Amino acid sequence: MQINKIGTLYVVATPIGNLQDMTLRAIEVLKSVDRIAAEDTRHSTPLLNHFSIKKPTISLHEFNERKRIAEIIALLQEGESIALISDAGTPLISDPGFPLIREAKASGIQVVPVPGACAAIAALSACGLPTDKFVFEGFLPAKPEGRRHRLAALRHETRTIVFYEAPHRLLSTLQSMAEELGAERQVVVARELTKMYESIRSGTATELITHFVAHEKEQRGEVVLIVHGADEVSESKEVKTEKVLELLLNELPLKQAVLLASKITGERKNVLYESALQRTNRSR
Repeated sequence: MQINKIGTLYVVATPIGNLQDMTLRAIEVLKSVDRIAAEDTRHSTPLLNHFSIKKPTISLHEFNERKRIAEIIALLQEGESIALISDAGTPLISDPGFPLIREAKASGIQVVPVPGACAAIAALSACGLPTDKFVFEGFLPAKPEGRRHRLAALRHETRTIVFYEAPHRLLSTLQSMAEELGAERQVVVARELTKMYESIRSGTATELITHFVAHEKEQRGEVVLIVHGADEVSESKEVKTEKVLELLLNELPLKQAVLLASKITGERKNVLYESALQRTNRSR
């Protein structure tokens, strides 16, 4: 009686723009697997055709990911080898795939990375900001209020911060950064990496707003935003501010504690209010 050998799931990075960034190993793997799970099969077809890769494809995107998992796991358990690719770059980095990888590993299926292009790492390598420590935040909330709250929570983060952003939100996000992180915070806008109109522009949040308002055509294309981390003085200030807030919350109602903490530390009330809410939620 023949028992099918469990297949392998490959996580394959593809170019973020320039097709010459496709690795030889990625081409070899995509030609050797039984099937390719693609974020958008229509988008991936030109790439696969360019490298003469003729394999069956199955879609795996944010809207069908949950129901596709069982189907793909079953195929792997039947012995098929499958490659996971996204529209561009490394899968799972602000792209679908995490639930599939988690389920595959839980099912004893081997998951093999095939590394290559990644917009966040490409931008970091050429941004001119510290890269010894960084944090990747993906996309900020689309709504202004949620975006401001998330940035406020990152105000004292000392590591370099990396974001992805949609081009139509570039100006509003830079404005939120100026308001919540400080108008003089150093920011890098990396656009259209590896493509014809690639640009990497540095400056304060305010300077960049001025530039992109004057150059509307540059508000296009895929964007990586990189923000210089806060200095260590800011981190110490955060510790002091949090301690003051903690003591006041133990004695006063939330709004009164926030108002008084703001007067004592000079920190903005909306930042303190967000921190106070997080404390209250944790204590429940």
